[in-house]
Amino acid sequence: MTSFKTILITGCSSGIGYDTAVALKDRGHHVIASARNPDDVARLTQQGFSALQLDLADSLSIKQAVKQMLELTGGRCDALFNNGAFGQAGAVEDISRDVLRYQFETNVFGTHELTNLLLPVMRQQGQGRIIYNSSVLGLVAMRYRGAYNASKFALEGLADTLRLELYGTGIHISLIEPGPILTDFRKNSFALYKKNINAEHSFHKYTYRVMEERLQKEGVAVMFTLPAAAVTEKVIHALESNHPKIRYYVTFPTYLFVTLKRLLPLSWLDYLLRKV
Repeated sequence: MTSFKTILITGCSSGIGYDTAVALKDRGHHVIASARNPDDVARLTQQGFSALQLDLADSLSIKQAVKQMLELTGGRCDALFNNGAFGQAGAVEDISRDVLRYQFETNVFGTHELTNLLLPVMRQQGQGRIIYNSSVLGLVAMRYRGAYNASKFALEGLADTLRLELYGTGIHISLIEPGPILTDFRKNSFALYKKNINAEHSFHKYTYRVMEERLQKEGVAVMFTLPAAAVTEKVIHALESNHPKIRYYVTFPTYLFVTLKRLLPLSWLDYLLRKV
């Protein structure tokens, strides 16, 4: 294993962020675990983490968290795991401008701002790792996930461009592409769907009823779902390997759709995606 690193992780309240934070802490890394909710920050602190409040939709919160982190680490940041995100469910025509903006504020704009604030620190050190938790939905689009699809496609574009621009700096960029992972993601998506989508007045209201059943289902909702540890394994490699990969695929659906996107005519791929 490479030397121990100081790493900031966003979205550590549960799921992938929490699992990764625990695993990296156990491996001896100095984990700065951040969460949006102050109660989650308090819980993480009680569990022995250096924990910070960080709301990716709030620029002031991001700046304050970076300042606090650098004070905790003596000005050092070896790695950033951009994990914090959420998924707004709903048909594209039912997504208002404000709802789409909020999706991007967290998944794209906040992540972008946080990354840019830490890049000068990594440049001065002459090394660093920036790991983005993207999604299979940053590679292919699926119905009723348009806001989330768009945010992850945007994140992919930023990460790919940044990788090209940072060549030769010692700062490595990695994207992780999970498919279905067992977390609170569906539960949170359902709450936002109920808040922001007027299902009864939508052209898609009958389809929404099926979608609501899936979003409310306890446990595994689709085949090939893996635990959060499957993503953590890839983060560990991206952080510790002397040769981190550009992309890490997680779950069978991601491998499948990456392959199909390369091989199939787009109309055939669309047909399959409509069946998902």
